[in-house]
Amino acid sequence: MSAPLRIGFIPLVDAAALIVAVDKGFTAAEGLDVTLVREVSWSNVRDKLNIGLFDAAHLLAPVAIASSLGIGHVKVPIVAPFNLGVNGNAITVTSALHADLMAHLDGDRFDPMATALALARVVAKRRSDGAEPLTFGMTFPFSTHNYQLRFWMAAGGVDPDEDVRLVVLPPPYMVDSIKNGHVDGFCVGAPWNSIAVDLGIGHILHFVSDILVRGVEKVLALRQSWAEKNSDVVAALIRACSRGADFIEQDHAEAAQILAQPERIGVDADVIRRTLDGRLKVAPDGALREHPRYLLVGREGAGRPDPVQAAWLYAQMVRWGQTPLSPEALKTAMGVFRPDIYDSALGLQAPAQAPAIGAFAGPPFAADDVLGHLKAFKIGRWTA
Repeated sequence: MSAPLRIGFIPLVDAAALIVAVDKGFTAAEGLDVTLVREVSWSNVRDKLNIGLFDAAHLLAPVAIASSLGIGHVKVPIVAPFNLGVNGNAITVTSALHADLMAHLDGDRFDPMATALALARVVAKRRSDGAEPLTFGMTFPFSTHNYQLRFWMAAGGVDPDEDVRLVVLPPPYMVDSIKNGHVDGFCVGAPWNSIAVDLGIGHILHFVSDILVRGVEKVLALRQSWAEKNSDVVAALIRACSRGADFIEQDHAEAAQILAQPERIGVDADVIRRTLDGRLKVAPDGALREHPRYLLVGREGAGRPDPVQAAWLYAQMVRWGQTPLSPEALKTAMGVFRPDIYDSALGLQAPAQAPAIGAFAGPPFAADDVLGHLKAFKIGRWTA
């Protein structure tokens, strides 16, 4: 059907549908000859996709939007016709910061508002003691990790630009950064939170599913111009990834073995299995926490792109001063997520209603009222 395809990915569990689609032969069954290329940083993946070294990529959802808007880099319109993962991130902190937060906690330790308020108390005490600001790692300026950290902190009254330091770190380097004392915490996707816990140097404070009921995380991204010229190939790739996602949900054990291979994610299969099960060790003492929405790959319609999710991500870009608010930009952002291509490839009808984002703070999000969303929060960098 097509010339060989090169597809970039980062070693994260939410690349699972793509990896399984290739390694189980689902792409080959669709007539596709796919080579997966493992990368370390999101800037590498973005740049190689943009200039055509990759035909498609496992990509941060906000990067696809930022690229289409020309924010922070060259403008290259991207389409995202398949969600590779919904949710899946977690916030991990050092044992020292975890103890400090628990000492200042008033409420349930799994309630993000209670921990955000505890963080505000810790930040205030550190300031009064003349201590250095806390440092948190996130994977990219245009990332769900950045926005989820900021959303959580700001809900408790912590200004993420004034009260703490946020630094960019590639996902595979997060654990070493906490081990070496460079950061006090981070937000990253699986399996790197679990690796920190297994090493005894971190506590998982929150699953992102505590912060958002449903937040798109990674997408299958393609240059719009390429996708338009190769629509049959795109449809075949969506079908293969959908089969991969279905396989994962049916057999977590074999999927974990596939993903654990050194050229794929390269960590112990048991860690990956726990991620897929949504049953994670959250503390070095072995304490477990289970959440049915920790990471959605194939179930609950997770693969179908939702333009409202794109609108929410765009709203976060505006809130934190990365881009001004404009109706045209909102339309462009929402147009990156392509449920029409997904539905056509799989022969599906659009659902009556997409699931809500369900953030833990603020009013319900409405894509047609981004300004109302912004006005609901005291802390931000947006201008009307």
